[in-house]
Amino acid sequence: MITQEKDMMKAWQLKGFGLENLILEDIQIPVPQAHEVLIKVGAVSLNFRDKAIVEGFYEPDMVPNPLTPVSDAAGTVVQVGEGVTRFKIGDRVTSHLYSKWIEGAPGPNEPDYCFGSPLPGGLAEYMIIHEDSAVMAPSTLTDEEASTLPIAALTAWYSLVTYGKLQKGDTVLIQGTGGVSIFGIQIASALGARVIVTTSSDEKGERARELGASEIINYSKIKDWATEVKRLTDGKGVDQLLEVVGGAGLNDSVQATKVTGQISLIGFMAGQSTDLNLMEVIFRQTKIQGIAVGNRSAFEEMNGAFDQFAIKPVIDTVYAMDDAKKAYEHLSRGAFGKIVIKIS
Repeated sequence: MITQEKDMMKAWQLKGFGLENLILEDIQIPVPQAHEVLIKVGAVSLNFRDKAIVEGFYEPDMVPNPLTPVSDAAGTVVQVGEGVTRFKIGDRVTSHLYSKWIEGAPGPNEPDYCFGSPLPGGLAEYMIIHEDSAVMAPSTLTDEEASTLPIAALTAWYSLVTYGKLQKGDTVLIQGTGGVSIFGIQIASALGARVIVTTSSDEKGERARELGASEIINYSKIKDWATEVKRLTDGKGVDQLLEVVGGAGLNDSVQATKVTGQISLIGFMAGQSTDLNLMEVIFRQTKIQGIAVGNRSAFEEMNGAFDQFAIKPVIDTVYAMDDAKKAYEHLSRGAFGKIVIKIS
């Protein structure tokens, strides 16, 4: 029971850029103000964003010092502030990255209200979340599993379903087997789509097939993967494509997508700029939709689908709280599925 302001908790504090400046300390447990809830954090999961913040190349001017990092957390409400009506003590909830984006289109300043920077994140024993920013966790998932949802799963859902209006029988191409991509495979497959996955690893391709992928294209062996996509779709191309690579490869993605098809532009692993053939985009009437996670309403809709279809997040490794730095190092090496840190 938390009763006094002197109560302390363990929290990782970023006190300068670089993993060496991430320090485990005892700090005061925050007190929930009006319309806020205090959650006892069960687990957090890491995203590329978290790594980039620690390393100092993700909006460094917005990162406070010190910062409790990591945006994606799941836990149990243990205290509520005055006027809270959406949750009660004992509810299991997750954070939502864009904490003020509830429904509809995003505002122009959503990044100003993100957990894990500039707002305090979940790499601590307790975390404050405004009641409007919290989302009830799926009843079928553990805290470790639920912690993987706020960025990776919601990005895939918002791309395929909210914007893409995915229909049973559609064909979707998903690039790679990272966190967003794996959730994309699971979601699209559960909703009855045909899923094509590109990867450079036959082993990862087989694991993607086990998650619901219909066809695998190893682009290290088949260089012209866009032509192979057309062959697999009788020359038509896919209805939707989740673009996580970016760079010059965006031109191949346009070729692999059907006329009037949608490319959800999510990542930029190959670069943040590209020399795009605009005539192909114009003549094919390609929709290129930038995706920055999604709103709370879509999150809640997605959680219902996870319960309905019994979708289980793929977790590579769960680390103890004391081993948070090892978790970041693992993320840098790459993983199949999510890297999770168990807090309590």
